[in-house]
Amino acid sequence: MSRISVWVILFSLIFFSACYKDEFDALQKQFDSLNSRLSKLETVDQQIVSINAALNTLQQTQKKTEEDQQKLAKLQILINQISSLKASPAADLDKITQLLTFVNTNIAAKDYDKGIVAMETYLKSVDTSIIQLKDRSKSPNGKNMFSLKPGFENTEIYSLLSSEDVLPLSPNFVYGSLADGNGLLKNGDDTYSLINNLEGDYSVVRITLDRSFSPIRGEYILNAAGSANTAMCSGTLIKPEEHGFGPLYLSGGEGGNGSKPGVYALDPAKKSIYRNEAKILTSMGEWYVENAVTMHKDAYPSQTVVMIGDDHGDDATPQGQFAIYVGARGDLNTGKLYGLRLKNNMRYEAEMKESETYDFEMVELKEKRIDLLNNECVQKRIMGFSRVEDIDYKKGGGANGREVYFAVTGRKSNGLIGKGTTYGRIYKLNFDENSPLSGKISPVLDGDNLTGKAKAFHSPDNVLVTENYVYIQEDPNGYPDTPDKTHFAQVYQYNIKTGELKTVLECDQMKAAALGYGISTKLWEITGMVDISETIGVPNTFIMITQNHGWDPKDGSSFTDPDASVKNYLLDQHREGSMMFIVKGLAR
Repeated sequence: MSRISVWVILFSLIFFSACYKDEFDALQKQFDSLNSRLSKLETVDQQIVSINAALNTLQQTQKKTEEDQQKLAKLQILINQISSLKASPAADLDKITQLLTFVNTNIAAKDYDKGIVAMETYLKSVDTSIIQLKDRSKSPNGKNMFSLKPGFENTEIYSLLSSEDVLPLSPNFVYGSLADGNGLLKNGDDTYSLINNLEGDYSVVRITLDRSFSPIRGEYILNAAGSANTAMCSGTLIKPEEHGFGPLYLSGGEGGNGSKPGVYALDPAKKSIYRNEAKILTSMGEWYVENAVTMHKDAYPSQTVVMIGDDHGDDATPQGQFAIYVGARGDLNTGKLYGLRLKNNMRYEAEMKESETYDFEMVELKEKRIDLLNNECVQKRIMGFSRVEDIDYKKGGGANGREVYFAVTGRKSNGLIGKGTTYGRIYKLNFDENSPLSGKISPVLDGDNLTGKAKAFHSPDNVLVTENYVYIQEDPNGYPDTPDKTHFAQVYQYNIKTGELKTVLECDQMKAAALGYGISTKLWEITGMVDISETIGVPNTFIMITQNHGWDPKDGSSFTDPDASVKNYLLDQHREGSMMFIVKGLAR
């Protein structure tokens, strides 16, 4: 190369560098800033891992007072909320680092109160808008679907998903009929997985939501082939931080006519291609399972206790049982099965009076097949209820996990008068501190008491228990015999401390019907209410679902995904759609 060429090249490079120096400097600053943020994120993640490990060790190995248990549970909740905020571009990672250092130091010193106060103060000061709670569905929003009752006018209700929506990453997916129980997990990539039962399609779906909490994908992880056309009713997640093992999803398999009733176990990450395969926990027996709920890990530290609600209806004798499975921590296969029996040998639930307390014992059951198991329960005087529905325990850690509430939805029959509830009840169980095989039971709310606080009850079905409240959802059975019971499905709030019962909201089926969504003569069910506050880091936030009976596709087809079906669903009775909502602003 000639000297002239070399000088031309050098001159060009000098000229090019001079012209674009500012751009190079700007790019370099961006790279430096990005590297710095990534380094800070790594530091935050390391601190969160360290705190979680310390909390887990304390919860597992250290003998503490009940007050300490509740404080550790509160710390875990707050750490989860802080963790959900770190991905926001607006998050001040330096402040989060300082905060977590302070919290870690105080946990090591067992001064839990300082850590709790510091994190609560920080959370009140920051913007949580990485989660964008707003209407996502093409179906009408909550203002058109519900009427809010006095005292709850400021509650926000957003439409999240409905059967007529098309999801961007799975445009052929159909959110099917009779959506019911569910559970929410946060994924490692800041997306979310919602596992959701579809009772009418005998299936379970996984809905993926992006970091702003918008549904983007739907897929069936259990279909009617796998469940043998068994109705998948309520369901709950098992989480390591709450139950000591998992994650795992338990689904209540209910129904007869050749189906496979029992407790189903699903891996939340199960691939959709295996949707026609099912795992049933045979050790828990065949029941008409509404739900199977695992107690909090603090309830009995060395054991796993799963509570089972038997939705068995009978017109002559109440035969729905409350059962528990007890195994070693994380063992769902080799433990023992028990049924609830009153120590005074009362035969019928109607003999128990509202607000009175009775001693119970859990009696071991040997049979597993549904008919033999039911006969064994009758022979051993296991208490029969008029359809045990949903179950949940009080949150907050410690002894709270042994305080349990369950709904009995009721059944109207002359043969059940004086034996089983007609309009529904809510029962409270307090399990003994040292063993889940005994305790006390009380019917705290009785819909058959037509002058009592629950006189408006019309078939309570699902329950959600927080630290201070029980939220009760109705599935009206269609016998509004009094003016108080003449209403659409409602949600109630029961104050655990004061015993006060309030109505939160009611389905507005008149307005919905005017908009073309169903007919007012087919009563909807409100169901699937779960507290997602800790998972998404937004306080006082819940998921709630409606089964919109009477809302069918206008073209005469069915709201059913082919992946859920093993037959022509155009001939099936379950054509109607479902809707999912976000409820924000209810007290916990």
